[in-house]
Amino acid sequence: MTHISMLDLKREYEYMKPDIDVAIQRCLEHQQWIFGPEVKEFEDKIAEYLAVKHCIGASSGTDALVLALRALAIKTKGQEYFDRSDLIITTPFTFTATGDAILRAGATPLFVDIDPATYNLDPSLISSCLASFPHGLSNVAHSQSHVVGIVPVHLYGQSCLMDKIMSIASEYNLFVVEDCAQAFGGEWQKAKDKRQKVGSIGDIGCFSFFPSKNLGCFGDAGMVSTNDGELSKSIRMLIKHGGKDKYNVDHIGYNARMDTLQAAILLAKLPYIDEFNSRRQHIAELYTKGLADVPGIVLPTTHNPQPTAGFNHVFHQFTVCVLNGKREILQQHLRELEIDSMVYYPIPLHKMKVFNGRYVVYGELKEAEQVTQGVLSLPIEPLYEGTEIAAIIQAIRNYYQ
Repeated sequence: MTHISMLDLKREYEYMKPDIDVAIQRCLEHQQWIFGPEVKEFEDKIAEYLAVKHCIGASSGTDALVLALRALAIKTKGQEYFDRSDLIITTPFTFTATGDAILRAGATPLFVDIDPATYNLDPSLISSCLASFPHGLSNVAHSQSHVVGIVPVHLYGQSCLMDKIMSIASEYNLFVVEDCAQAFGGEWQKAKDKRQKVGSIGDIGCFSFFPSKNLGCFGDAGMVSTNDGELSKSIRMLIKHGGKDKYNVDHIGYNARMDTLQAAILLAKLPYIDEFNSRRQHIAELYTKGLADVPGIVLPTTHNPQPTAGFNHVFHQFTVCVLNGKREILQQHLRELEIDSMVYYPIPLHKMKVFNGRYVVYGELKEAEQVTQGVLSLPIEPLYEGTEIAAIIQAIRNYYQ
């Protein structure tokens, strides 16, 4: 069997090669590598795509999160960073950058458990956490601790229950920063007549254009989206050392600009994003049909339990949950057949060394700890043919026969 990788970026490049080559050649000709014209053009086109007023290019998705939180500290507290007594609710089941950005912005992560069906933050637990605060919390960092915001993560490409989260945020006067690193093009639909792209719902949205993302560049880049002009101005200063005038800066800033070359490549790839997300959804349908009757795995939930609402899951990953402690055995079986798979993520954030003594927990986080033992992501390259997906399905079915 031919090796089947998680993604085939070379195949994607060949598919878009004429557009990408022209974009790179244009940069070689104008030689404007810092804040070249492609950066603003890309920002404007993403703002239009998301239907937001402001988009600011950044050097990575991680930096986008830090920039967003720093700007919120400046706006809400009138200071450069949050205090450790400022708690920000987020999920323990995500990439380390989510929690790390909260620490780097001066605040303390408050981990709340997930809904095991969607792997996203459970809004009912957010509500109970806030209603009973500070009861039910462990590792409280400071006697004057209070919650200032929420960072929901649209994990694997599926939107969180944003109506509920925004309602909770409004009730408790909290900001919301959407971590959209895995969900570019994803939507939250609360009714037939209203669909919103993720990143346009909270106070700020943060995106990653890491090469493996649904919209990926040839290195690293990120984006911040917002409808708040004050936050936008602060972020634009923070990305270039903290000021409008680099020789007389206002804030403690970063060198966090988006490279012109990456913006050019992303501009070339942007027209393909909806097509590629649709291809991912089709592959997810093939997996779902082909694995529906396999008793040893749980397929991802792609529907909203509210009958009038739904998700537009863009399947950055197609992630199953392998039952009965057999994940590593199944993964080895696939590896022997030259089929790749990945575990996103094997360790919840509250178990990582970096967060030791630097977080607060509501409840026991049993669901997050449980899913880390079983999740397994399968190849979902948008350009894979049905035969390649069929081979993966058959390999899994053979294991369970």
